[in-house]
Amino acid sequence: MNRKLCSHLQTLEEIKPADKYFCEECVKTNSSWVHLRVCQTCGKVHCCDDSPNQHATKHYQATDHPVVISAEPGEQWLWCFPDEQFATY
Repeated sequence: MNRKLCSHLQTLEEIKPADKYFCEECVKTNSSWVHLRVCQTCGKVHCCDDSPNQHATKHYQATDHPVVISAEPGEQWLWCFPDEQFATY
């Protein structure tokens, strides 16, 4: 299936890599995370939905920043929250 990318993924000009490998919100609350995601609007690093606090999703809900990438080594994918679309890069 060859699905067209949503407008949020199409307009992404560059990939913002992680500048740290921890979730700041989890550190503040002495919580743990499973995987990390990087907001492609502001560059903040948050934990994934498999993590207890789901900070990446909460960040999207608070800011409407639509796209995150995986910060995991070897993974090269993007996720668009509003369109629920996945893509590799």
